[in-house]
Amino acid sequence: MTEAKQHHILAIGGHAGDMDLTAGAVIAKYTQAGQRATFLHLTPGEKGHPRMTPEDYAKQKIDEAHQFAEIVGADVRFLAYKDAELPLDEEVKYQVADVIREVKPDIIITHWKESIHKDHANTHYIVEDARFYAGLKTIERELPSHYAQHLYYADNWEDPYDFHPEVFIDIPEEAYETWVRAMNVYAYARGETYGFPFIEYYKALTIVRGAPMNFKRAQAFAVPRGVLTKRLQFF
Repeated sequence: MTEAKQHHILAIGGHAGDMDLTAGAVIAKYTQAGQRATFLHLTPGEKGHPRMTPEDYAKQKIDEAHQFAEIVGADVRFLAYKDAELPLDEEVKYQVADVIREVKPDIIITHWKESIHKDHANTHYIVEDARFYAGLKTIERELPSHYAQHLYYADNWEDPYDFHPEVFIDIPEEAYETWVRAMNVYAYARGETYGFPFIEYYKALTIVRGAPMNFKRAQAFAVPRGVLTKRLQFF
């Protein structure tokens, strides 16, 4: 019998919570199937609280990110950048490339490029170059090269412009319930910062994305140009 292929998802977001909400149900599905997943947050997203200082909220967001990852069975990493100050430069690209070489994902999920938040847009371009740098043997770093074969863009309400989902992943009940429980660790997701009902929005979005595919629930992803629409159980 041929052993099932092992997958490792690396979900790279501009802020803690971005990939958790947009791809967390798929990540829970993968980890519950015995696969690996890692969140890489480029900033905590610490400037999004109207009553807490960025320093205090950063500590809270980092703690919440670790709680979320533990619930869904994933690892979590942070880079040392500040919310709304994420640069689009070679230094951060190589830092992300080094993480790719270290954790060796075959699947990367990140932001779509057209966003109302510059950190999201910058993350998109950072990841595209970092994936390229990580895969080039001729770029010498501390770790050997690794090419992540698959790249997907998550369905984020802040990244809506020209976002066309082409991959729809079925979300089973156990993964869905785990993801909902995990989302509730984030104060902002519960609506405690500016009142936006993130949890209810993303729960509803799984129905919106699933129904046309004849799934009860799904999370949807855009893909690099040239990849056809697919109806899948896994990536």
